[in-house]
Amino acid sequence: MAASYHRDWSWPQRAFADEIAIGHLGKLRLQLDGYDMASRTKRVVTVNDHMQTGYRYELVAPKGRNFHSEFRPELTPAEMLSLGVFCGKYMNDTRKEFPSSWFTHAKLSPSHRDCSFNYFGVDASQPLSVWRKKGWIHSDDPRGWFQWYCRYYMGRRIPEEDARQIKRWKAIRRHVAQVKRHCEPGDLTCRRRQRQALLHWAYDSRKI
Repeated sequence: MAASYHRDWSWPQRAFADEIAIGHLGKLRLQLDGYDMASRTKRVVTVNDHMQTGYRYELVAPKGRNFHSEFRPELTPAEMLSLGVFCGKYMNDTRKEFPSSWFTHAKLSPSHRDCSFNYFGVDASQPLSVWRKKGWIHSDDPRGWFQWYCRYYMGRRIPEEDARQIKRWKAIRRHVAQVKRHCEPGDLTCRRRQRQALLHWAYDSRKI
């Protein structure tokens, strides 16, 4: 029998009631993408990598869900990594922070930047020093936009910074329009650098 619960309950409360109703209370340990039903606490991530030490953030939203209404990326972080982005040198020292499944098929260079790892085989990145000079780097995400996206995808929320990064993501759409204007549909040899750059912003330029 389905659980009977108040219509104003939130979805975690309803899920909790359903677990009781189907007789699994003794096994209850429901982890819902950063929200621990058993302890009613939010998951805290501590980062220690080559660029951040002791940085901590909370996961307050379900993984891959509850995005801002104007933010609709076409690729997940795992899909981007498996296609080949940033010349294979971006996430190499951050594996402990993110799901291991993201790296199962990731194209990562074991040593130096190698743009043959990119899906379109060309370099489409500016040096991090340029991003810093232009003021595009936020102190919470020293690696830039993709790091922000990975953490946003996992459930971190920083309202002001999220709004800034989503605005930047929306501005990249102009490159989609340019590829459509100058290339035949499906011609992946046309404007490869621009297509690769779009992949770096979670736009699936293979479909243009």
